[in-house]
Amino acid sequence: MTVQGDPRSVYASPLVVRYASPTMLEIFSERRKIETWRLLWTELADAQRELGLAVTADQVAALRAAIGEIDFEFAAAEEKRLRHDVMAHIKTFARACPAAGGVIHLGATSCFVGDNTDLIVMRDACALVQKRLVNVIAALAVFAGNHARLPTQAYTHFQPAQLTTVGKRACLWLQDLMIDLEDLDHFVAQLGFRGVKGTTGTQASFLKLFDGDHSKVKQLDDALTAKMGFAHAWPVTGQTYPRKVDAKLLSVLAGVAISAHKFAVDMRLLSHERELEEPFEKSQVGSSAMAYKRNPMRSERITSLARYVMTLSGDSQQMAANQWLERTLDDSAGKRIVIPEAFLAIDSILSLYRNVASGLVVNPGVVNANLQDELDFMATENILMEAVRAGGDRQDLHERIRKHSLEAARRRKETGAKSDLMERLRADQAFGSVIDAMDSLRDPALFVGRSAEQVEEFLTEHVYPTMEKRRDLLDDDAVEIRV
Repeated sequence: MTVQGDPRSVYASPLVVRYASPTMLEIFSERRKIETWRLLWTELADAQRELGLAVTADQVAALRAAIGEIDFEFAAAEEKRLRHDVMAHIKTFARACPAAGGVIHLGATSCFVGDNTDLIVMRDACALVQKRLVNVIAALAVFAGNHARLPTQAYTHFQPAQLTTVGKRACLWLQDLMIDLEDLDHFVAQLGFRGVKGTTGTQASFLKLFDGDHSKVKQLDDALTAKMGFAHAWPVTGQTYPRKVDAKLLSVLAGVAISAHKFAVDMRLLSHERELEEPFEKSQVGSSAMAYKRNPMRSERITSLARYVMTLSGDSQQMAANQWLERTLDDSAGKRIVIPEAFLAIDSILSLYRNVASGLVVNPGVVNANLQDELDFMATENILMEAVRAGGDRQDLHERIRKHSLEAARRRKETGAKSDLMERLRADQAFGSVIDAMDSLRDPALFVGRSAEQVEEFLTEHVYPTMEKRRDLLDDDAVEIRV
């Protein structure tokens, strides 16, 4: 039964009620949006006053004082009456500061507040994503450094291949995130303000306000851009800022999702192998039926949310491609959904990623056991070379190893027993000269190449300098994982 007024009686986005952080939710809140609209109207009026228009300091002060006094109920009633959200809030703002109502929105179009606010909000949301990324990178760097020398079975095509180390594998995840951070930094650095461009981007309305003075229109654009903390404005626009910006942003966020998805799938595979496990809380339930289970539920959630973000990138491309001439409004509803939800999902993904990376459990006994059977086969090359060095015939020894390997592999596949390849070689008199050395010749450390050195070099030359530059973003305030 629906209970009127009960928020549980209507749909609520899981991104809001279960996944995203309060910080990201606030960035995309209605209050943040309308306060930013009001700040833009205030700074526009102030810049117009500075350039000689009939706006007084008292009026600007009245606007500034009323920025937070928002009567949302009145605005909703006005929007219902006018069928226009910006006009409704102009009237609501003017009602809060009557003496300044006449100077609100001078020369502007709806996209002045709508688009400029979107850019400000996206910039703020990107800053939070940068912080989340840096802290995930920091957590993974610790993990990689701690396990730089722990040999583990590597896989290509998820088939056993030459060994790597647990830390070296973590560096693959790290490097993906470093690429994402670089892409995000570049996007933020290139992000421009829409500024004051007028109805179709020609600035005609502002030129009229300044009686045809082109220099003052340009000064107004530059002044407002600086007041809102942007290094530059887009030099030309239609009614909107270029929708290519949204497509580029969603591409960057999709890149983060791709990296997180790859990590999460790897975690799920390694959880199946019992080599790595997510942090598991004392009272956590893995399965309602199978009490013994420890499912990689957080990695699965990362996978699910990442898949969603990747699909949103295509939506933003469609919106950019379908901007007719100076503008069309078929992007409006999509932008209201796609951009916030992409950020909310990425926020959740990176919070989960940090949680998992900070508490990753390595089971070294299982790691070692899983590589031992395959190690027998990899060690045969070393055994062959040592036996030849001791005087054996290379071709004869190679053929013997081939036959023993095939038989050991057949037995393992048919019976499930562990490899008996080493026992077969020890029993073959042709390898008598290297029997005592066989154990040392199959030391896992011999098969990891420069894995440990690569970890050290990567961390020292790339990761740690990046962390040092962003020391102010590092914190111990991890987001609480609600489910």
